Amino acid sequence: MRFPEPLIPGRLVRRYKRFLADVTLDDGRSLTCHCPNTGAMLGCRTPGARVWLSHTDNPRRKYAHTWELVEADGGVLTGIHTGRANALVAEAVAAGLIPELASHTRVRREVRPAGSHSRIDLLVEFADDRAACFLEVKNVTAAVTEGVALFPDAVSSRGTRHLHELIRLRQAGFGAMLVFCVQRGDVTEVRPADSIDPVYGAALREAIAAGVRVLALGASISEHEIRLQEPLAVVCP
Repeated sequence: MRFPEPLIPGRLVRRYKRFLADVTLDDGRSLTCHCPNTGAMLGCRTPGARVWLSHTDNPRRKYAHTWELVEADGGVLTGIHTGRANALVAEAVAAGLIPELASHTRVRREVRPAGSHSRIDLLVEFADDRAACFLEVKNVTAAVTEGVALFPDAVSSRGTRHLHELIRLRQAGFGAMLVFCVQRGDVTEVRPADSIDPVYGAALREAIAAGVRVLALGASISEHEIRLQEPLAVVCP
């Protein structure tokens, strides 16, 4: 995924109220931008960190700038825009990075399964007699120690609900998959953050035992593009 316009560099002043961040641009201007990440952003919100913003001319937007990238603690470029994750994983499916989905015929987004109150991020369909596969995407940016990334970085009842939905779909005969979209390049494995949200960790293990396919994809990130590449290990000790 290439950014359609050059990103605007600056430095983070503060992130606050979950959806807002104050930034000082390299040209000296100060502004408030939209922060498209509701998590705790551990290691990604240190005041003074280098950040990059996108800009829109949409008159309906209260804030014209959106925070896209940060040089996280440790100096690694990290994509914090959770809204990019679905498109990145859809690109990865199209590119054949997930072998079991390589012969798909169509990918639909934001599909509500029958009997569900929530939407699943992607539905992958096939031309043969295989059941369609529902695929949920989770963006991973949490602070890394020795290559280990954690999810979630805050209590996520929504994430737990999605896991239970994937279990239900798998039991109904559909394919069910969870993909951790790791928008940073210093990760070798993803683990559940049991110390932050033990309920999510338990639900993840239950989903794996029920046959939900869980995998992670790492990213190559620059100021011009984000591209998912190699598969990463998912470890649930």
